[in-house]
Amino acid sequence: MKMHNPPHPGDVLRELCLKPLGLTVTHAATALGVSRKTLSSILNGRAGISPEMAVRLSLAFGTTAESWLNQQVQYDLWHAERNRKKLRVARLSAA
Repeated sequence: MKMHNPPHPGDVLRELCLKPLGLTVTHAATALGVSRKTLSSILNGRAGISPEMAVRLSLAFGTTAESWLNQQVQYDLWHAERNRKKLRVARLSAA
């Protein structure tokens, strides 16, 4: 089921994982084994959740990698669908 205007996974990460635990970006990035810049880009919606990051987040927060990737897919798909009318695509059919 598609969500209407789903939040970026970085927002979810910040609000449901980092804030409740009182984690700074620096501390969380260190624990995840990534740079502060990488984590900051995700938290600020400038980068998405990669499969590797999804695994890192699942290990760190006791979640599933699939849940993080599903959030990213829902976010990306919702934004792509908003531009559907602008896409120039010809319908294909069997000859």
